[in-house]
Amino acid sequence: MSRAYNFCAGPATLPEPVLRQAREEMLDWRGTGMSVMEMSHRSDEFVEIAETAEKDLRELAGVSDDYAVLFMQGGASSQFSTIPLNLLGDKTSADYVNTGIWSKKAIAEASRYGQVNVVASSESSGFASIPDQDSWTTSADAAYLHYTPNETIGGLEFDFVPESGSVPLVADMSSTMLSRPLDVSKFGLIYAGAQKNIGPSGLVVVIIRKDLLGKALKITPTMMNYQVIADNDSMYNTPATYSWYLAGLVFKWLKEQGGVTAMGEVNRRKASKLYGFIDENDFYANPISPRFRSWMNIPFTLADDALNSAFLKGANERGLLNLKGHRSVGGMRASVYNAMPEAGVDALIDYMTVFAKERG
Repeated sequence: MSRAYNFCAGPATLPEPVLRQAREEMLDWRGTGMSVMEMSHRSDEFVEIAETAEKDLRELAGVSDDYAVLFMQGGASSQFSTIPLNLLGDKTSADYVNTGIWSKKAIAEASRYGQVNVVASSESSGFASIPDQDSWTTSADAAYLHYTPNETIGGLEFDFVPESGSVPLVADMSSTMLSRPLDVSKFGLIYAGAQKNIGPSGLVVVIIRKDLLGKALKITPTMMNYQVIADNDSMYNTPATYSWYLAGLVFKWLKEQGGVTAMGEVNRRKASKLYGFIDENDFYANPISPRFRSWMNIPFTLADDALNSAFLKGANERGLLNLKGHRSVGGMRASVYNAMPEAGVDALIDYMTVFAKERG
């Protein structure tokens, strides 16, 4: 059976070697006679899986002992509430940067628990660029500064890490986590839904500086309290055990590829190929300012929207799946996360070339 190239923004394609190993271990994990899905999360076997996954993630991302690594349930959207509940503390406001749909959702949710100061917005540009930081209206009294390094839907990506001074920097790295090297020490908190570059859905990874623990508001539900989760090694209640296990396999695979430095080189090359083709072909267009184009999520439009259905039909027939853009923006979108091989991008470009010649 030949596998398709799945360009879905999430849940996204997973490395084939990971899926093969999971298949081999499905009924019997290392001679236990059990599937990982059947194990107690407190068993020695699963604790080994969990500890190894955290160790490998710390190694890949360069996470020091100054940070706690939490494997929590739910996607990144659940953190839109969890973050203000845990980080506002005795402060009354937090700073947010608005660069797209996911930023706006985070802002709306945080507004339920405190004052949100939108320090900068790219809405006036149609979310096609990012304001220079010297124009931001940040506050030294803010509990934290939140931004979205990569807007999955719009394909807008920061090419810089904001300076936040003594204010903790918080980042939704769902689409960019592990896609390239990152200096974790610049951040107070990083969170990432797993279903892009980490593993299957149902899991969110939170990396939080330990001095930010223990500040949760009294109204914070126990299961959303970072201190409780950290004190219980992410096992206060039953975690998403199989997703955690698969994330661990992805981390092993990523190490085998040469880690995030090697992966970053591949990702840069994949994105450059596809953007280069789009820019050189009058039949296709990308709406984002070149400086802020996402490596991971590449939206594009056709010269005639009436051809969208035919384009998608032809793509599906060739095993190029899930290229339809998000319902809020339309057009097309190719998500080229870590597990998307360069051959998949080449196959997409080949198809786009043929389609443009036939329909242009």
